[in-house]
Amino acid sequence: MWLWIPDRASGPSGMTPPGLGRSTATRKLLAFLLAFLPASAMAQSYGGLGDAAPGFDLPKRGTPIVFPKDHGAHPRFRTEWWYLTANLDGADGAAYGMQWTLFRFGLEPPRQQNEGWDDRNVWMAHAAVTSANEHFFAETKARGGVGTAGVEADPFKAYIDDWSFEAQGADFGEARVVAHAPEFSYSLDLTRGGPFVLQGDAGFSQKAETGQASHYYSQPFFSVGGTLKLHGRDIAVTGRAWMDREWSSQTLAPDQKGWDWFSLHLTNGDALMLFRFRGPRDYVSGNWISADGATTLLAADEISLTPLAQTAIGAHSLPTRWRVQIKSRGLDIETTPLNPKSWMGGNWAYWEGPISFQGSQAGEGYLEMTGY
Repeated sequence: MWLWIPDRASGPSGMTPPGLGRSTATRKLLAFLLAFLPASAMAQSYGGLGDAAPGFDLPKRGTPIVFPKDHGAHPRFRTEWWYLTANLDGADGAAYGMQWTLFRFGLEPPRQQNEGWDDRNVWMAHAAVTSANEHFFAETKARGGVGTAGVEADPFKAYIDDWSFEAQGADFGEARVVAHAPEFSYSLDLTRGGPFVLQGDAGFSQKAETGQASHYYSQPFFSVGGTLKLHGRDIAVTGRAWMDREWSSQTLAPDQKGWDWFSLHLTNGDALMLFRFRGPRDYVSGNWISADGATTLLAADEISLTPLAQTAIGAHSLPTRWRVQIKSRGLDIETTPLNPKSWMGGNWAYWEGPISFQGSQAGEGYLEMTGY
């Protein structure tokens, strides 16, 4: 699937600076392990996430999400991620975006003993910082079972090498996220200002008419303060962050290409999560999140997501400006990216960056687009 797997890819180009990375033996081992990730559907569905996953569990409607247990890993499922994005205001007067993500990929269903070098999980993490003029991206990978990557539920700690997302206790009242790359780094403190939110139907988030789904919850109420380092310069920042937590074994239907996903903070304190899974017939869903944390599942016919402008990035063309309408809520907004070139140039490339919006409501958030 990939002949050479870099330890870190960083900077606007996504290339690995000379001299960085683990040993050649470790890189070859990671390449070998990652070769077992589903590759046959790469041309059809994003990252092979539309492939069947025999032997792994599938999400089931009505399964309760339990804290703090579900902050931890779910090895009975093939894929999961811990996702954090933030819209930040710098003391220098500029706007910034931050992303920190840890992915776990199960190469095969767990057996009775899958410890140490017998562990069949691969971990991958992405970090990014975005400004109006630059987008910095880094990627790192590790195999499971040998202490270089993993997740602990209580107290929460997600880590890979020296990147970490840690909370003081299971309720995430106080947390910190850290990442280091050659051209950027950050250390940010997070304070929870509201409850965890169950997305979809009480945490069961359907992605296709044929039943593909994930278990999915969010924490959209983080306030943030800390420091970015860009080009060797420290920048004090404050802002708001959004955490997403999701696990599944077949996120896409086989005929779906990818998705467009929005997390939006409205100035009235409400929040909104929306997605469109693209296929012969798009599957659209979302949740309206009130300022007190109450969530309402939105029907597909309430949601309209209309691309307004395209951006060319290499061989890719992506809709980086959108009109978003929620008829039942009287919402009619247009989104604008902070940086339309927010390309995450890793092994599974995608677009992810901070956005702002105006119209019937104003605010800010994040947009992710895969499979283009």
